[in-house]
Amino acid sequence: MNMNRINYITIIVTIIVIITIGLVSLHQSSDLNYVEKPRVVVTILPQEEFIEKIAGDKVSITTMVPPGASPHTYEPRPSQMKEITEAEMYAKVGSGLDFELVWMPKIIETNPNMLIIDSSKGIKLIETIADNENGEHETNEREHARKDPHFWLSPKNVIIMVENLYEGLVKIDPDNKRFYTENKDAYIESLKELDSTIMQTFSGLKTKKFMVYHDSWDYLAYDYGLEQIPIQKEGKEPTPEGIANLIDQARENNITIIFASPEFEIQTAKTIAEEIDGSVILISPLAKDYIENLKRMSDEISKSLNE
Repeated sequence: MNMNRINYITIIVTIIVIITIGLVSLHQSSDLNYVEKPRVVVTILPQEEFIEKIAGDKVSITTMVPPGASPHTYEPRPSQMKEITEAEMYAKVGSGLDFELVWMPKIIETNPNMLIIDSSKGIKLIETIADNENGEHETNEREHARKDPHFWLSPKNVIIMVENLYEGLVKIDPDNKRFYTENKDAYIESLKELDSTIMQTFSGLKTKKFMVYHDSWDYLAYDYGLEQIPIQKEGKEPTPEGIANLIDQARENNITIIFASPEFEIQTAKTIAEEIDGSVILISPLAKDYIENLKRMSDEISKSLNE
């Protein structure tokens, strides 16, 4: 074999060996420098938004109730339960959502070492009383009283909620406390601005009552001096007598818009809207883009009450 050819082959082999060793070293270095993000699990999409606003890309987030699903009926997939086994923190809503009432014991059993954060800590939940078919409170109020779980639809409550989530994140990832604190404080300022904006939106209204399909907007109504008239109460559809009463209430209060959630079947809302020559507007109480969603809901309510 020609000596020049042997030298050529030797050089090529040497280069290949050097490149291979370099790639292996680079891969090993990357493995050493890689730190897995803390895994956080939440129940609903607004919580995902709040965690992202605080933690940015410092954590990995799993949301149990996906877009379009209802936290009153959703059942988690096996893949979601598997993700819980690897989580360091679960942030529950904590206010009595059906999903959590049914599944939290199983979730905790799946990962007993996981930090559990109650997002509702420090928040005063509204107690609601079931109405009868004539729109009057039941006489036996103690039996029918319940806590309204939808407290995140109040910006004031979300400020407290964000503080609770922040405390949990700092516990599982103290090294990033300063980063979390700065983001949390900035987002709280945005929530305060949202509160002021909504307050201005609802100033000087002609009337205070608006009609919704699902009874999820009590906290928004309470904060800004409004009153929601729900079609569905505690997950129950109205009877024909109840529908007739709702139509009468709508006419008495000049209501022509019914607000419904895309997570629910809304045929009853459409039926009532037809009877009052009105229309149905879909707005989700579970949308992830929290600030923009509440601005939109407030604007639409304000328009309907000023007509």
